[in-house]
Amino acid sequence: MGLRRLLLRYFPPGIILEYVEGGESKTRSIDLLDLRPDTDVPALVEEIQKGEPLITASCLEHVVHLVQRLQDKLGEKQNHKFSLFKVLRAHILPLTNVAFNKSGSRFITGSYDRTCKLWDTASGEELQSLEGHRNVVYAIAFNNPYGDKIATGSFDKTCKLWSTETGKCYHTFRGHSAEIVCLSFNPQSTLLATGSMDTTAKLWDLEKGEEVATLSGHSAEIIALSFNTTGDRIITGSFDHTVAVWDVGTGRLLHTLIGHRGEISSAQFNWDCSLIVTGSMDKTCMLWNAVTGTRIATLAGHRKEVLDVCFDYAGQRIATASADGSARVYNAETKQCIAKLEGHEDEISKVCFNPKGNCILTASSDKTARLWDAATGCCLQILEGHADEIFSCAFNYKGDTIITGSKDNSCRIWH
Repeated sequence: MGLRRLLLRYFPPGIILEYVEGGESKTRSIDLLDLRPDTDVPALVEEIQKGEPLITASCLEHVVHLVQRLQDKLGEKQNHKFSLFKVLRAHILPLTNVAFNKSGSRFITGSYDRTCKLWDTASGEELQSLEGHRNVVYAIAFNNPYGDKIATGSFDKTCKLWSTETGKCYHTFRGHSAEIVCLSFNPQSTLLATGSMDTTAKLWDLEKGEEVATLSGHSAEIIALSFNTTGDRIITGSFDHTVAVWDVGTGRLLHTLIGHRGEISSAQFNWDCSLIVTGSMDKTCMLWNAVTGTRIATLAGHRKEVLDVCFDYAGQRIATASADGSARVYNAETKQCIAKLEGHEDEISKVCFNPKGNCILTASSDKTARLWDAATGCCLQILEGHADEIFSCAFNYKGDTIITGSKDNSCRIWH
């Protein structure tokens, strides 16, 4: 077993080891989720070396140098002010969703006009119009980190897989008996999961274009689904007030997370796959042990429905967005509310951390998106200009570009 090279991963902080074993090239990662600007790096690397045979004395200095580069990145002060770069009148009918590829060089928009469009972020130019669905294109995604494929889920009950480069449709996945409202690629980009109003989720083989499994067990619509980082588990959130945890390899139901008293709005794994966070119309967010399926905590405080929840990249903090017009930040370990983000004049439908985790973006029905300091809850910037509610927002991987999608049929790129 020989080490070939070391690669840096900035978000979340880590080192990727590329090595050869039995003539085959392999990779494994060392997560450094607790790295801080004041961490003693040589001591940390010494600890890593004890448990990692690939890191020998000869490359120790190089590893120290790499970890210091990660540390420098964490220490960078970010006072980037975003300004409007372009307004794209993307579709003739309202948008449903927007999504970036990993680098942020391209993004996609879905619409009620039955198309998905691919855009170049730098120029704002339309690259492809993916046409073929017979109803609203509601759920869209790139197969990140690769970005060479796009999936579209539609109210026509089908899902389509497209080439990013040519716009060609590889497969049309048929089998759901009602609208497809959520979808996700597994991290390996070998499977696609779709969630439907028919109460089931399905797993599809991208290569063969065939159904691999049907995940049946919910008694109402599935409106959220998410793979974990390793791709061996998937969660589905339903209007039946529960979240189900499934084994991807067998399609078997492992746990049903029971506790919410209202429809689920959002569900997500943290980076190391140990925790699941769920948001619900019952005004609460709940934290669960992903391995045992037991509830760890109920994060209360919102006065109205929780419409979105997310972890930061390291899985150490949770952000919630609510119909009460506020967002909150909780420490995943202590379960304490560490910041309240107040200032929007209407409900917040979307919340996300920037990759570094020091900044939060919210999208609201008050026609603005806002940037907040994740530690203090102070509003850093208001992104104004949309003429109707903003329902979608996202950062690119570097955190220096934002996209917002609105019911005014436009999306805006902010640099």
